Amino acid sequence: MLTFYQYILVTLAAMLAGGINALAGGGTLVTFPMLVAVGLPPISANVTNTVALLPGYIGGTLAQAKDLQGQRKRLWLVLPAAVVGGLVGGILLLNTGEKLFSQLVPFLILGASLLLAVQDPLRAWLLRRNQARQGSDAGAGLPAVWVVVPVALAAVYGGYFGAGLSVIVLAVLGLVLEDTLTRLNAVKQIVGFVTNAAAALFFVITGPVNWPVALVMMAGALVGGALGGKLAGKVKPVTLRWIVVLLGITVAIIYFFK
Repeated sequence: MLTFYQYILVTLAAMLAGGINALAGGGTLVTFPMLVAVGLPPISANVTNTVALLPGYIGGTLAQAKDLQGQRKRLWLVLPAAVVGGLVGGILLLNTGEKLFSQLVPFLILGASLLLAVQDPLRAWLLRRNQARQGSDAGAGLPAVWVVVPVALAAVYGGYFGAGLSVIVLAVLGLVLEDTLTRLNAVKQIVGFVTNAAAALFFVITGPVNWPVALVMMAGALVGGALGGKLAGKVKPVTLRWIVVLLGITVAIIYFFK
């Protein structure tokens, strides 16, 4: 049972994560360590975090819904893969064991931090690649069905831990599919939402969700997301992203030495 002050800390972390996700991404690197710091076992913290931050994906998905028009065939390929992968990741998490997952935590946080660090270079590379494709006779890239397996594997990671999932999915989509970065971003967004929704639903049914904490975090994340939206244009996403990256690396180093 958390104390009143611990609930305040968790709420503030969720608000900060909501704002970070609205502006730059990487909010899990704030909330997950906080949940562990206030005493939740790592698996329970991860499960609770996944459930609590799920509503934040809805706004981003709806905001890019218009860019999904004309992509129905792709969605029929990637969304089932995202559902299956998210469920498999959730099952793997709950069967990992607390001790082993605790040992994996610093590697997961460090890996997620590095993924966040390469997000902007990845976007720039995909944009250049897309422009080069348009200016050549290279064709339409690989068949869309090739995207199923890598998306499913990415979703397994998403269901297991999740931080940095969007970077992996965008890389997969950009390598296999030929389209504008805006339309690929929309697909990435809904894949992330569906993956986390599948894992969250599984956790709600079977996992150790700390509901008082989850509900407080939901409220905090929604407030933080709204504030983050209002700050868009006033805060540089790149600067904020690097702050989160450095925070994640610092937390990972602390866990390594614990």
